[in-house]
Amino acid sequence: MVTKNERRLKIKARVRGKISGTPECPRLSVFRSNKQIYAQVIDDLTGKTLASASSLKIEEKLAKREIAAKVGELIAQHAKEAGVEKVTFDRNGYLYHGRIKELADAARKGGLKF
Repeated sequence: MVTKNERRLKIKARVRGKISGTPECPRLSVFRSNKQIYAQVIDDLTGKTLASASSLKIEEKLAKREIAAKVGELIAQHAKEAGVEKVTFDRNGYLYHGRIKELADAARKGGLKF
């Protein structure tokens, strides 16, 4: 029997075979744990992280989806500061639903194009 995490890793490998971040259009990668959510803007050619944001810095007590939206706004702001306008979205094997969708919508609202 395939576990939930093994299934996600299979999907992740399939998606990562198709997308990669370039200096002109880096990859916005999202990782979701049970308590936190993290986002990174990555240039895969050089292997450098250009911008990052996570829910670890957010002190407020909010719902997980609201925290994900705040992280989306933060990653958009950090990416703009790093000079990034356009990204490819890497949902990292997670369904585009719930916290992942909230983060993506907030990043779009913050000015990132994908």
